[in-house]
Amino acid sequence: MTLSNDFDCQACGACCSFSADWPRFSMESEADLDRLSARFVAADEGGMRCEGSRCSALSGQVGVGTSCLVYDIRPDVCRECLPGDAACLIARDAFGLNSA
Repeated sequence: MTLSNDFDCQACGACCSFSADWPRFSMESEADLDRLSARFVAADEGGMRCEGSRCSALSGQVGVGTSCLVYDIRPDVCRECLPGDAACLIARDAFGLNSA
């Protein structure tokens, strides 16, 4: 796996818009999860709430300019996705953002 600093996450947001199944909670403590506003948590409390495939905490337009409304307290799955890793490239490809 080759990670890259060439990807600007704030000009992308593809990973946060790729799949409603992806932003699942895993190893977060109850205290960490309690910090997230209920408006961003799925009804089953198993992950982030999504609108279609897009995480409800993502603000902006994918591929243009985005930000995370809960960045400082984002779940582990979000922290683990790194610029240029396999998940990043799959999500970017789905939005046509890997073309030169």
